[in-house]
Amino acid sequence: MAALILFGGGGDLAMRMLLPSLYFLDHDGLLPEGLKIIGAARSEETPAEYIDKVHEAVKARAESDGGWSEDSWARMKARLDYRAVDATDPASLEPLKALCGSGEITSFLAVSPSLYGRIVTAMKTAGLAERNCRIVLEKPVGRDLESFREIDDAVSGAFDERQVFRIDHYLGKETVQNLIALRFGNTIFEPLWNNLTVDHVQITVGETVGVGDRWPYYDEYGALRDMLQNHMLQLLCLVAMEPPSDLDPDSVRNEKVKVLRSLRPITPEEAERVTVRGQYVEGTSEGQPVPSYEQERGQASDTETFVAIRADIDNWRWAGVPFFMRTGKRLSEKRTEIVIQFKPVPHSIFDHGDRGVIEANRLVIELQPDEDISLSVMNKKPGLDQRMQLQPIRMSLSWGMDGKEAKPPRRRIAYERLLLDAMAGDSTLFVRRDEAEQAWKWVDEVSEAWSNADLKPLAYDPGTWGPEASDLLLSRTGRAWNTGDD
Repeated sequence: MAALILFGGGGDLAMRMLLPSLYFLDHDGLLPEGLKIIGAARSEETPAEYIDKVHEAVKARAESDGGWSEDSWARMKARLDYRAVDATDPASLEPLKALCGSGEITSFLAVSPSLYGRIVTAMKTAGLAERNCRIVLEKPVGRDLESFREIDDAVSGAFDERQVFRIDHYLGKETVQNLIALRFGNTIFEPLWNNLTVDHVQITVGETVGVGDRWPYYDEYGALRDMLQNHMLQLLCLVAMEPPSDLDPDSVRNEKVKVLRSLRPITPEEAERVTVRGQYVEGTSEGQPVPSYEQERGQASDTETFVAIRADIDNWRWAGVPFFMRTGKRLSEKRTEIVIQFKPVPHSIFDHGDRGVIEANRLVIELQPDEDISLSVMNKKPGLDQRMQLQPIRMSLSWGMDGKEAKPPRRRIAYERLLLDAMAGDSTLFVRRDEAEQAWKWVDEVSEAWSNADLKPLAYDPGTWGPEASDLLLSRTGRAWNTGDD
């Protein structure tokens, strides 16, 4: 009988994401038969008290998504248990081992990464790191290459690499997985996916919220380490990687590592030209007055809440194609997207102003707030005008956009897919050690370049898309960020 242990089982991540994900998986009949779900945390409460808390959190999420069922909850409730433990103490963990039995055990560390080393050492002593065990690590693992290696060395001392699942929940999003299908399951895109036809790529992760009371964590990491090192570089890899030989986990991750190794280092001499740091000031966001980051923190800080970077991949496929990435807090809208901007037609026969402006094709992969893949193409305007006039149209590849009134499936929590894969031992959508090391290496070089060039964050108003220098990053090359209006 299999078991899933949620260390930090009463925390925010478990209650907002992990336990609702497990409920929906149970609701859809996807959880392994007989799976035990064990919450483990320091809080001294009974299993019944813990289950009541889970019920409240899961029901609120399920009702908002239209998926609440008393029968489904009854099945999940029968799986649930709770133990108050000190996860760094082997003696405290031994009862967990007995509770799990001899089946496969998956442990999810939904706790501070600073505890990972001590916890995995205790798990090994308590028998929770044996060959039938797996461990899932929530990001961020470390804050630079050195600290990552220190933590991961401790993990490697208890678990083999095949047992370690470093999670990045962006990889569990349906649209991100669809990117792989789009590229490698269709003949029309892959021949165009190179520097002969692609002008540039944009990756945007925008948030309207501020840092708020998360500032103790955020002040140590900043936008570069919090978002770009993991989520955004993972998206870049999926866009840029070569076709793997198959969907074997190592085949896919080998190609992602090659991309990370091909990223051109950013030097102090060019840091100001190809990167932008920003920090939001006091202002108005979504119609409400909001404090500056420094007011939230309580004192002055050089931590960036916005970063934009031009990344170049030095290989045959992408030589000369810039990849522009930007992410930040207190921006004008919540939006996560990948934009593949194709080059314009080499010669336009529609070159008269009265025929309309010819726009280059653009593929937009939206991850949030809605998930969609759309392609912008030029089309003739309807009518009998003898002068052929053109207009851009946007073709959506979403569910229900094929002329049929197909009902889209429920939008899954990204953790649903990843929890299933981890329990099944499928590491395709998880980050391998050398992959994480290469990402940290490149990000450390950016951070060092900022320090050596003494680049301080530029102020930007809430409700905007960051400092003006972010627009200049593209405009000086004759390009512009996607506005999302077309």
